[in-house]
Amino acid sequence: MDKFTRKTSFEQWLSPINQELFEEQVKNYQLNYYTKKLYMAPFMKLLLYAQLHETESLRALSDALFSDELQCATGFESISFSQLGRRLNQVPTCFFQTIFLDLVAQIHQKTNFQTRRKMTTPLKIIDSSTLPLNLTNHKWAEFRKTKSGVKLHLRLVFMDKGLSYPDQAVITNAVEHDRGQLEVFLDDKECMYVFDRGYLDYERFDRMTDDGYFFVSRLRKNAVTRVLETFTLPSDSTVISDELVVIGTAQNRSENVFRRLKIFDTKGNELTLLTNRFDLDADEIAEIYKSRWAIELFFKWMKQHLNIKKFYGHSEQAVHNQVYIAMIVYCLNVLAQLNTNSDRNYLQISRYLKAALWKSAHIWIRKIKGKGVP
Repeated sequence: MDKFTRKTSFEQWLSPINQELFEEQVKNYQLNYYTKKLYMAPFMKLLLYAQLHETESLRALSDALFSDELQCATGFESISFSQLGRRLNQVPTCFFQTIFLDLVAQIHQKTNFQTRRKMTTPLKIIDSSTLPLNLTNHKWAEFRKTKSGVKLHLRLVFMDKGLSYPDQAVITNAVEHDRGQLEVFLDDKECMYVFDRGYLDYERFDRMTDDGYFFVSRLRKNAVTRVLETFTLPSDSTVISDELVVIGTAQNRSENVFRRLKIFDTKGNELTLLTNRFDLDADEIAEIYKSRWAIELFFKWMKQHLNIKKFYGHSEQAVHNQVYIAMIVYCLNVLAQLNTNSDRNYLQISRYLKAALWKSAHIWIRKIKGKGVP
């Protein structure tokens, strides 16, 4: 980021959004055709502003245009909440998904992901989280008699120094089982995939092994296994046991052999892990699985600090769009941290941004770099 700039902090924060790609997508989907006022560029700014401020409704967002600064940023003095709602329902989710994936590509580049992949084995953590919806307004997402909801299936890249960010997502109705989405996230044999027991599927584990994908998963305690060999553990190991096993019954047994480890979690509970990685020691495997906690923290952060608790629209497309806008905001915070080499966490970066939203960008940049402002 430039040290001194005439941009506002808000403009600087959203500057990683590729304008050429943005306009290309607008043209491809004809999103500005027959539009008299609410063009996509100012609409996108309004949606990002709403996420930053956790604006509770489109009516509240419409009222926020009373602000002179927001009027200046968007180019119009007022807009009705009904226009905002129609627009949100009209934009295809692929539009926001493309913007999100481009930001992910920028993060890959900033973190030298491709180079590091050749030197180490990056972790990709897979999990899902259910986002509840109002049954009355979202009958299309019903998954119980009294509940509606969508499920965000996510792959999180976990790297050193605690850096983590989403790089692929699938949104389904909450009734969809996690197992059906696992193969969607498998595309890189140079990575290690980490996931919980919700993705257990012995046949798929065989296919992953045959295809050259490495994984660490949690195994159910009552899983049928046959121990072929028991490995000796170092005296200082925190792992309880390390064994070579075949999983499944005699009628439905895995074709490959796997490695089963038993460990204690942070609360002292015993966990059983399964992996097809044999070149790492038992404690390394245990630490890899414990890294799965990063995706739980990501979901918690999103639900606490981004606006995905209350949804603006009732249609499936509107709900999906709002989830992708939230992930775009997260990626913009990651890029703000990377571009400034900041030690601030994403919550601090976001708080400082809101405090200096319409001030000169260099004030916000200096603050998140940890330098005092004269």
